Amino acid sequence: MEFPVELRSEIERLLAEENTNRLAEAADRLSRSYRGNDGSGKRLAGSRRDILAYAAVRMPATFGAVSRALELTLERFPEGGFRTALDIGAGTGAATHAAALIAECGEFRCVEREPEMLALGRRLTEHCGLNAEWVSGDITAGFKGEAAELVLCSYCLNELAKSARTAAVKMLWENTQRLLLIVEPGTPEGYANLMAAREQLISLGAHIAAPCPHERLCPLPEGDWCHFTARVARSRLHKQLKGGDVPYEDEKFCFLAASREPAEPCSARVLRHPEINSGRITLKLCTTEDIRECMVTRKDPRFKAARKSDAGDSFAY
Repeated sequence: MEFPVELRSEIERLLAEENTNRLAEAADRLSRSYRGNDGSGKRLAGSRRDILAYAAVRMPATFGAVSRALELTLERFPEGGFRTALDIGAGTGAATHAAALIAECGEFRCVEREPEMLALGRRLTEHCGLNAEWVSGDITAGFKGEAAELVLCSYCLNELAKSARTAAVKMLWENTQRLLLIVEPGTPEGYANLMAAREQLISLGAHIAAPCPHERLCPLPEGDWCHFTARVARSRLHKQLKGGDVPYEDEKFCFLAASREPAEPCSARVLRHPEINSGRITLKLCTTEDIRECMVTRKDPRFKAARKSDAGDSFAY
């Protein structure tokens, strides 16, 4: 899913008011702060320039990851369309914009603790005509009474200590009326945090809708982790701020979708990019039983589907 043109245009219009070199410095500082995040919940971005740099270099990646996660989830959640949505730790609203386009959400409530992020997020949703109410709040302080059909929490749990994550997941689920979507960085730490949240949510009565085709313990061996990729196009300014020449970047992410309603999980999920050889395609699959390699030849009726498959896609096993 491409980053919306009207959203990119408004961000770049705001960025034009800032010095490009200082924005690049802010983007680099922000990147180093997130890489060195220790889970203490400390503020990683606060000034207006920091937030504008974040919107330029991180908002498209977050939008891409949440969009991809929603697409994969809603394949297994046929009753699409949500009347209300709650975006916790909304940042500048990337997940909200993704849900507006893909999940057909009508009303949004966006909760964010950073005043500058909240102000920019509100401005961007207003510019794009979304029905979004922005309120100040912190995931660690609780948000009771904010229940919605769809609850979104992206790139938030990784900023919290273990005890705070457990409390946050409980409250996220308590505020979920139909579907909860959590997106985290596609790192071993992000995956470990999601697996802990998965175990907790199942104990609370949740049904796992995606990406897992089952609700048993993850069968991946130690040292491996489940993650997927969203390809994100870079604008000219994005490349300037990141100091790169490549016209795209690949955002690696993990996600978990938990439903109040019994889910219809896929029979298998493609875990890695398919290995394509002459006349055959080999897929690494997470199935309802375990991790398996599946070789599909030209004579197999699934060959066309296998050829189109990518990491994250469901596959009829």
